Amino acid sequence: MTSSLQRKLIVPTTGPGLHEVTGAARQFVREAGRPIGLLTLFVRHTSCSLLVQENADPDVSRDLEAFFRRLVPPATDASMSYIVHLLEGPDDMPAHIKAALTAVSISIPVVDGELALGTWQGIYLFEHRVNPHRREIVLHLGN
Repeated sequence: MTSSLQRKLIVPTTGPGLHEVTGAARQFVREAGRPIGLLTLFVRHTSCSLLVQENADPDVSRDLEAFFRRLVPPATDASMSYIVHLLEGPDDMPAHIKAALTAVSISIPVVDGELALGTWQGIYLFEHRVNPHRREIVLHLGN
């Protein structure tokens, strides 16, 4: 799946949390050599998601993770007693819910050969599962 306009990025995760992929996205855009375009990132999973979020203060990541843990606790929590899908563990269905509340695809303009991110913005894979995974993100640079 690697071409000058598409690439598959593998992101190993070790549990819930945000994993910054801004550097890999920037490198892909630079190597593609296009002065303008639209970078689309698509994560090929249903229990993680993508975010554009502040990348300067690590407290932002910690607070987001804490918020989502409170908003959607594990299926073993009494408030989640309605959950039926338990085949893959108590974190699986809550991970699907978190992914449904966020995005699995984001697009960022490319201007003058660079991502048009704001000063404090970074691109993150947001892992919602407890166990380690190898997540795939497809990067596509279009006109």
